[in-house]
Amino acid sequence: MNTIGISLFATDRKGLLRDISTIIAGLDINITYIQQFLKDDEVQIYFELSDVRNVEELKKLLENIDSVVEVEVNRTFEEIYGKRVIVVGGGAQVSQVVLGAVSEADRHNLRGERISVDTIPLAGEEKIAEAVNAVGRLHRAAVLVLAGSLMGGEITKAVQELKADYGIPVISLNMAGSVPNVVDIVVTDPVQAGVLAIMVISSTARFDFNKVKGRKF
Repeated sequence: MNTIGISLFATDRKGLLRDISTIIAGLDINITYIQQFLKDDEVQIYFELSDVRNVEELKKLLENIDSVVEVEVNRTFEEIYGKRVIVVGGGAQVSQVVLGAVSEADRHNLRGERISVDTIPLAGEEKIAEAVNAVGRLHRAAVLVLAGSLMGGEITKAVQELKADYGIPVISLNMAGSVPNVVDIVVTDPVQAGVLAIMVISSTARFDFNKVKGRKF
């Protein structure tokens, strides 16, 4: 059995997704991820599927669906981009966290691992809290780093919900506010925070997250 990605290009119409999912279910295949892009009347739907026994049979059946133009078999995002580090907060601090994360990820990726780094500089409690809440909906998000000089209130609440609902580890810089009281690791040096974020999620690093959880560096 395989885990694969499928990109399907078609002319958009009502019932298209139903027809696709009916075929996938009929082959006893599980949909693990889906995203859709629509422009005018052209649609691209990307699926990640597990328990695929016969890729060619699946591809042929999907190509025979009315309005489908092309079907491509891809490697999954996990295989290409791997786990994701998400960095949110103030621009200057964010850039330093990313510097550490990218440098450390490069060492691991050269050895065959796949870790990617995504970031958004934001200011304001409401915007940052919204971004933290959204991390749980991000595909492959594995760890969150909060980089700023002051965070609390709704951001603290969002961090608590993210950890409780999704189990995503959260690292923060040593800042004012209540956020450092609820995250897993507090780090003073932003570059070191980026490095630790990679170590926390790496499958090749000799690093025990549970031994440093709740500590300040």
